Amino acid sequence: MGDFSDIAIYLIAFIWVMFASAYASTFFQRIKLPLITGFLVAGLICGPHVLAFLPAESISGLNFINDLSLAFIALAAGNELFLKEVRSQLKSIAWNVFGQLVVTFIFSAAAVYWLSDYIPFMREMPSLVKVAVAILVATIFVARSPSSAIAVINEMRAKGPFTQMSIGVTVIKDVLVILLFAICFSVARTLVSGKDLDLSVLLVLVAELAVAMGVGYALFKAIQLVFTIRFPSFVKGVLVLAMGYGVFYLSHWTAEVTKPWLDNGFHYEPLLACIAASFLLTNYSRFRAEFTTFVEYFGLPVYAAFFTLTGASLSIDVLWKVWMVALILFGVRLVSLILGSVTGASLAGDPPLFRKIGWMPFVTQAGVGLGLATQVALEFPAWGTEFASIIVAVIVLNQFLGPPLFKWALIKVKEAHLPASSPEFDGTRDAFIFGTDPQGWTLARQLMAHNWNAEVVGNRGLFRPEDSKDVVHHQLKSLDLEALESINIRKGDAVVLLLSDEENLELCNTIREKVGIKDIVVRLNERSNFDAFHELGALIVEPSTATVSLLDQFVRSPVAASLLLGTEDAQQTMDIEVSDEEMHGMFIRDLRFPSDTIILSVKRKDEIIISHGYTRLRLGDIVSVVGSSESLEKIRLRFESVRE
Repeated sequence: MGDFSDIAIYLIAFIWVMFASAYASTFFQRIKLPLITGFLVAGLICGPHVLAFLPAESISGLNFINDLSLAFIALAAGNELFLKEVRSQLKSIAWNVFGQLVVTFIFSAAAVYWLSDYIPFMREMPSLVKVAVAILVATIFVARSPSSAIAVINEMRAKGPFTQMSIGVTVIKDVLVILLFAICFSVARTLVSGKDLDLSVLLVLVAELAVAMGVGYALFKAIQLVFTIRFPSFVKGVLVLAMGYGVFYLSHWTAEVTKPWLDNGFHYEPLLACIAASFLLTNYSRFRAEFTTFVEYFGLPVYAAFFTLTGASLSIDVLWKVWMVALILFGVRLVSLILGSVTGASLAGDPPLFRKIGWMPFVTQAGVGLGLATQVALEFPAWGTEFASIIVAVIVLNQFLGPPLFKWALIKVKEAHLPASSPEFDGTRDAFIFGTDPQGWTLARQLMAHNWNAEVVGNRGLFRPEDSKDVVHHQLKSLDLEALESINIRKGDAVVLLLSDEENLELCNTIREKVGIKDIVVRLNERSNFDAFHELGALIVEPSTATVSLLDQFVRSPVAASLLLGTEDAQQTMDIEVSDEEMHGMFIRDLRFPSDTIILSVKRKDEIIISHGYTRLRLGDIVSVVGSSESLEKIRLRFESVRE
């Protein structure tokens, strides 16, 4: 890799380029382009073929960044495969994986081989080498992007069988594609070297796969050991990355050492080892949450480094020569995905609509596909650069087309849950506060500070300018349904009633029976009216007892009281009803929640259960969760049932 001082200089230069790449990528996000595109373009511009901030010799000197990034990409891919989350759609997932893996691979390989005379670097190749290239391209065409799929699902707040099938197939396929790549990679090395595929080659291939699994198990145990030690999280993450890089270094070292005895050396697949380790950590250890936090924390800087370096290694001359080929292969991959999806969905007995659009979630590609292309480029330098350039161009096209197609498919199957009030939903909820006394205005401003859209409604007197200057307010002459609809009451998520008990009861009846808003909070004036509101399911606040109870909580448990009142920075509480059948019977320990949330309690009928990891959820449970607003919204969507 060259002299250490040269590498240090290259690394410093690359860090500056990476910062510039991260800044440039924000521009691409603003114009609705994928983040990966920004990294690739920034790397291309700063690379040796444009501005030359990174000279050509630096690219090979920084190859260790590729190994480090590929280790992380494999670890992140394995972390997405949590078996308990895909159990309800196993039949559909299994057949769709079969269709996407087998049909897509066979069709793509055949098409690439048939088109080989039109692909510049393949024209003069012997037939067996063309076969090697074809199976490598087909393997990469099978790869998908779990991170891109999850990003679209989160953006669309999608939920349902089609969504579960899509993410299940995506993560399982990316695990299997690395196994497939390990096999095809070994076969390709043999074919390119001109050796026959005899029994000895097959035995070496089986041994390489077995060793990769063994190394993966050892890495699994090593990461477990790191997580048991009381190191800072950052230090643990750095150690995990170092061990992942060590798996790649050991693979290269083993291949070199064994070349005197084996023509191509003994080369176990390090990607397979890393993905095996992360799969075991996610499904068979108690460190799943900590490992997921590691993936989330290191994801952006690692991806920025990898994609920027990939962009810098591209040649504009080569890209210009292969753009037409890339466009044709892009079309080949789309056709293969459609054939694979139709085959898998038909065998699974999926609904007709799923069969028609079931290929759309699998267009986008990113880390795994680029990682495999990089491996090929490094192993076969004679034609690997052109190979990688074509693959990168295809992946960029997939990045442009894939997310919009997936979003459209989610809308088509009615599993996207974007609010109907506005296509540009900003994450706020609506509350109507009936009553114009000082408490009403104060409550409105406090809700607005927590990203709610709060509106005050009065039915008598005039609003004082000092009260109403920064709050949306309405004046109603009556409290009937027609008057309520004039202020668009149906958009409300919660209603607070601060009027007289008689007026509150009238509103409570109308809203509950005619509007359907579930959360109605009533400030009670007379204790004798408690039962009337209770029968309507209202949440009742008694001023005479609420203050004493609150003071008592602050004395006995000030931290808990602060959390529940939302006075702690960036922390809120939310009660969520479990109405999704998929959550019924799940252990809390098996739920993959954001790392900044915790379940405080579970209310089942009239009983409050202090939850722990082995508490099973039941339909109708009310779960009290504390965390950031963004994370609480994700959990709420997870617990809700899918509504047409």
